Amino acid sequence: MKSHFHLLQLDIYFHDYKFALLCFITAFVITLITIPPIISLINKYRLYDTPNARKEHKTPIPTMGGIAILAGMMTGLFLWFPFTNEVPQVSFFFAISVLFGLGIMDDLKDLSAKYKFAIQLGLAALIALSGIRITSFDGLFGIEQLPVSAQYTFTILAIVGITNAFNLIDGIDGLAGGIGFMSLVTLGIFLSMSGDVNTALIAFALAGGILAFLYFNFNPAKIFMGDTGSLLLGFVIAVLAIRLLQVNISAAAPVIQHAPLFILGIVLIPVFDTVRVFSTRIWNGKSPFEADKTHIHHLLTNKGYSHAFAAKLICFIHGFILIEVYWLKELRQELILLILLAFMTILTLVLRNIRYVTGKPATDPLAVQKINTAD
Repeated sequence: MKSHFHLLQLDIYFHDYKFALLCFITAFVITLITIPPIISLINKYRLYDTPNARKEHKTPIPTMGGIAILAGMMTGLFLWFPFTNEVPQVSFFFAISVLFGLGIMDDLKDLSAKYKFAIQLGLAALIALSGIRITSFDGLFGIEQLPVSAQYTFTILAIVGITNAFNLIDGIDGLAGGIGFMSLVTLGIFLSMSGDVNTALIAFALAGGILAFLYFNFNPAKIFMGDTGSLLLGFVIAVLAIRLLQVNISAAAPVIQHAPLFILGIVLIPVFDTVRVFSTRIWNGKSPFEADKTHIHHLLTNKGYSHAFAAKLICFIHGFILIEVYWLKELRQELILLILLAFMTILTLVLRNIRYVTGKPATDPLAVQKINTAD
């Protein structure tokens, strides 16, 4: 059965998504039934995310919801995914196992950034060595095939950068999960359309787990995904995005025109926000890793808007970007890049000054909680 989506001019053949739907539903159900006992266990041992001056929540909240997300994802894949001993597949699942352990340790012990970066760099290098690499810019800035050294460099930077971007944007209830869910579904659909149906199953399995988690995470949150979940989410999205780039660049009839810019659109909000925040801190003479309240969601919550409003607004903007970057496919890549960067710059300025644009004071009815803006 075929369905035509007029808004995007896409033809979706639903029979190609049978196993994707099974992976999605299985992961959703397993995560949904796993989270309540995890919350009880965390409450028993008091493994909370404790509030402090730089965090948005005011009471201790159970964390490590990523355990349930991974449990749902892996159950779905164990039942429906065709596992092989191919190097890329073995490397990928080994990497997420190590990253999962790193996330648990970080949630429990609050590891140093240098230690986490070292492990992430090693895992990103493993993925690149396995064959999942950024091999071409597909004509962006006139660059086609990349030298091997550049392939490894850009791949490692992209994986580590996107992984940490999702980790850093996980600052309010429902935001990282909402953006991640939309990105994963987009990746799953376009990987399937590009012929890489097996890799698409990973996207749909994780999306199912994330959707179930969001039921407990939307404001007021009953549990956080923690680094256990956010590192996993960012890493999987990064690897799948690079894989989608690979299959489109190498295809005789690619599904996506200007694939590099489409991939950028999938991760644009967390990546742009991370680069902006790090650059601002460096400009002000601070360490880029010094935590503060300047991320995109803080631009709203610092003005008194609720977590729910901020998360929904940013997720809506993310959805608009996903559609926009596909609509602009006929333009030159350099022009698309300029439009995306201009859009995010203007968006940041609007959110930074939203009180003056809308005339709403910090005590607006939308502000169901007063945010402490102390660093």
